[in-house]
Amino acid sequence: MRFSRTLAVATAVAVTAPVTLLTAAPALAAGTSAGQVQQQPTYAELVKAAADAKKAYEEAVIAKEEGQKEAKATLKALESDTHPLKAATIAADKAAKEAADVTEAAEQAVADAEAELEAAQDDAEKAEAQQALEAAREELAKAVTAQQEADAEAEKAGTALINARVAAGREHTLFQVALEKADKTRKAAEEALATAKKCVRENGLTSLAVGLPSKVVAGTTVDFTLRVTNGTDRTLTVDPLVFFHVEGEQRDAKSVLEVKWSDGSDWQTLNGDEPEHIAHIDSIEPGERNDVKLRMKVDSVAEATDAFALFAGDAQSAYNPCVLGPMKRYDFKLLPVGSETGPAEEAEPGPAGENEDKRPETTKPGTDKGPSAQGGVTKQTVTTGAGVGGSLARTGTSSAMAPLALTSALTAVLGAGAVLAARRRRTTDNA
Repeated sequence: MRFSRTLAVATAVAVTAPVTLLTAAPALAAGTSAGQVQQQPTYAELVKAAADAKKAYEEAVIAKEEGQKEAKATLKALESDTHPLKAATIAADKAAKEAADVTEAAEQAVADAEAELEAAQDDAEKAEAQQALEAAREELAKAVTAQQEADAEAEKAGTALINARVAAGREHTLFQVALEKADKTRKAAEEALATAKKCVRENGLTSLAVGLPSKVVAGTTVDFTLRVTNGTDRTLTVDPLVFFHVEGEQRDAKSVLEVKWSDGSDWQTLNGDEPEHIAHIDSIEPGERNDVKLRMKVDSVAEATDAFALFAGDAQSAYNPCVLGPMKRYDFKLLPVGSETGPAEEAEPGPAGENEDKRPETTKPGTDKGPSAQGGVTKQTVTTGAGVGGSLARTGTSSAMAPLALTSALTAVLGAGAVLAARRRRTTDNA
């Protein structure tokens, strides 16, 4: 039957998605060994599996609609007297009834012959009656055999009709079962993909300033380096996130700080109004680092005040489109023209405040397509202690993915959505 082929298609599409989706744990689950991590599906594989499962589900919906329509048509046809199975059943039942009538008549003939024999008065009558009784009994035996054969044929025809009805009813139900399996697979694939999309914190991805002084005199220019180090066990694509702010400056007002970064052939100027990604790094392997040159010029009109810089790494791996390195804060002082700074001391990194280190959840992968950092990556030995964090396999998913606000003072100046806007712009630009 055609609907049997349709059912086969429905059953097939219900189980096409990879079985690993039903059992795969989050790629960065706590306690997962490096060997186990390597066996997990990549983000690209999860995206493809989710798309395949969605397509299979859609095909199962169509198969159910078409298949159940055909199954209902088959059930209706089986009730028609013109259907071969129904017609055969009707004919067999009729033949069985006729055979039963013949048997009943033969039984009556035997009973009549026995009565004739009982009523016979002489030997001649008894002999004739006995002969008639034997003939009646032979006819009864033939009638019983014919009736048994007719009953068997009627049962066979009836069973064939019942089996056809049961088969059509079963396949009518199996289309729904196949659809439910496809739906379960689809939901499992979507859940696995949603889990992989969640941002994870990775302390091994560090972004630290090297050579940033703790005191800067107005009218001077200082060069320093942003050092991005991959202390994880996976190759990453990184977009360093940077921000500089002078206390008391209003948003959109001209800042006394002008910060630029080198792409190797030219200097790119930071917008200064909000955090932004710079120096896109296509690939940085475990244990490697990348140095980005920065240049900070302080306007000669700058007065004595406090300033700070924030550095962090937004990254993605083959398994997660959103990997967030810790944000570090560097406090430094601006001094008026002619001030003496004394011995050159570098600004010391400190943890970002509670409101500074909250970042939004990235819902899809993407990388900035702007200029990349100058130079290349440098291989080094990276040691990650308990306080620094370990591999990607030991990190968890951040439960607080609210928009980033940058300290109470910065919040008042820039608004709580500054970093969120930067992250959203990055996602939109790469859609």
